[in-house]
Amino acid sequence: MNRPPSLTQDPIPQLTWQIALPASIGMFFNTMFNFVDTYCAGLLSTDALAALSLSFPVFFLLLAIGSGLSQGSAALIANALGAKDRALARLIFAQSIGFTACAGVLASVLGWLASPLLFRQLGAEGAYLQESLAYTNVLLLGGVFFLLNMALNAALSAQGETRVYRNFLIAGCLANLFLNPFLMWGWFGLPVLGVAGIALATVVVQLFGTLWLLRRVLATELFTTLPLSLFRPHAPTLRKLVAQGVPAALNMVTVAAGLFVISWFVKHFGKEAIAASGIAVRIEQVVLMPAIGLNTAVLSIVGQNHGAGLPERVREAWLTNLKFGALLMIAGGGLLWVLRSPAMHVFTTDPAVIAHGVHYLGYASLTLAAYPILFVTVFMMQGLKRPLYGLWMGLYRQIAAPILVFHTLAFTLGKGLSGVWLGIFCVTWSAALIALWWGWRTVRPDPSAKTNASQD
Repeated sequence: MNRPPSLTQDPIPQLTWQIALPASIGMFFNTMFNFVDTYCAGLLSTDALAALSLSFPVFFLLLAIGSGLSQGSAALIANALGAKDRALARLIFAQSIGFTACAGVLASVLGWLASPLLFRQLGAEGAYLQESLAYTNVLLLGGVFFLLNMALNAALSAQGETRVYRNFLIAGCLANLFLNPFLMWGWFGLPVLGVAGIALATVVVQLFGTLWLLRRVLATELFTTLPLSLFRPHAPTLRKLVAQGVPAALNMVTVAAGLFVISWFVKHFGKEAIAASGIAVRIEQVVLMPAIGLNTAVLSIVGQNHGAGLPERVREAWLTNLKFGALLMIAGGGLLWVLRSPAMHVFTTDPAVIAHGVHYLGYASLTLAAYPILFVTVFMMQGLKRPLYGLWMGLYRQIAAPILVFHTLAFTLGKGLSGVWLGIFCVTWSAALIALWWGWRTVRPDPSAKTNASQD
């Protein structure tokens, strides 16, 4: 593996693309992984397709925990590296692995216990409920591997290395494409598993990913010496991980809660609307992929430069990533508007599902540019070791505002399903404007510092 870039010395635009591009490519293939699953479920039945959509919020709770903890550990490792404290960086990594493994097991158990009730609350019954449980229960078997993969990637991205995880996601997507039909339809004498086979293919990919990523992390210069004693629970470091990671995890949990909120409102318009929202969100995610890597870039760059005491580079990193994200998503929104109907036809022939999905994607094409403003600012705050900002923003954007706005537009004003789609647009853009204001207040130059400097 080549030596990682210098996040405290190299030019910010160069670092941004160097980190963000592999991360975005990797996330594109991760989304294609989900596309393959959605396509294969559509070949089984509309119930199977709706089951994947309904199961996503439940499994996202698990991913939310892993994502939050990995963001927290990446921020702490990056700050330690910026302060040139490599011993602390190793300790944080070791503690994060143990903490993440325990969290993954606990989250899977809770998911098994809670998913039947949650699915019934969202209107699932009969074959629809059984398909949803068959998919989710198998997927939760691999919960710990999903979380460990994110923790291992955090140790790499904190050093500015995003190519390793990109390579895993590419290989995983290709492996999933191969495994799905074998396990779904029972090719070559294997048992016919249906939608559970789609989930099992995902678990197998994640298991092998954990083994490969661990090998690659331990090959980096930073982690070649990693005594087993570092893995013993160390209370002060665990408290730091909890303080940094839990608010970020709760922020991601608000995203899962937001998906439940959307699903609850959409369910009033039938399972075709639920299936359409699941497909459309995945299409939207593909268009978002070029900007998603900016989150990793801003977290890593801000974390190290904050640790090194370089506020001007922190500000430049935020503004650079905002500019790149806005330009990418303005272009992406135009592309999504043009291709929204053909994209829906790829995944289903059900005319009702297609009509609902095309309607949603029309609003989504106008919403895309708001997401980089939100995400880049949240990840900048994480790098500054201020994770509570993201939590407060998540509570507003995912729960409080949607419940009020969706109900008002969909039911009080009688706009129906269109009110839900319009509500997503209004809530997202209002949150983006708040983020822009809050971010600038955080990183703007201190006038008193300039005055003092001129007097000196």
